[in-house]
Amino acid sequence: MFRQLPYYAQERFPLKEERMRHGEQIDLRPVAIGDLDQMEAWANDPEQRGEFNLFGLHMGGWYARRFAETGLLTDEQGTLLVQTKEGAIVGSVTYRRVRHGSGESNRVFQIGISLSPTYRGRGYGATAQRVLAEYLFATYVIERIEAETDVSNIAEQRALERAGFTREGTLRRAQWRNGEWHDLFLYSKLRGE
Repeated sequence: MFRQLPYYAQERFPLKEERMRHGEQIDLRPVAIGDLDQMEAWANDPEQRGEFNLFGLHMGGWYARRFAETGLLTDEQGTLLVQTKEGAIVGSVTYRRVRHGSGESNRVFQIGISLSPTYRGRGYGATAQRVLAEYLFATYVIERIEAETDVSNIAEQRALERAGFTREGTLRRAQWRNGEWHDLFLYSKLRGE
């Protein structure tokens, strides 16, 4: 299926230990070529996506194409897998760069998470988002990380707060999902918090 893959797309398990970010319950690691089938299956699975991450269908092969181009990990955006200490892949975290003004100093990252239903409610989400924030602060000269969640997504609000994020306000009718507009809460975490 792939022809000349970049060096990062050719790696196989086991991943080198230094490429993982460790938390108490879970680890975050880059996507490997062997993960792409699972990610493609998750992309259009409503149960996996959950009620708060349903934004329409994804074109088949999207992850494979992006992986071949970037390894799903760049300075602009990235996807890391959430893996239990036993090695089970339980979901993913993402980040994308946004700006609040011109200039490199106004760069922040927005993060997101998606966990498999059977692994929700175990504290993995809070740990994964805290570890992702630690990674971003250690890697980039940024002062702020943001997350948004539906005002009715109580589990994610609690996870963000356990991960050290602070609710800043409400983004009114900011997200179109399931045929209607939804309000979102905006959370942030500053360097050193």
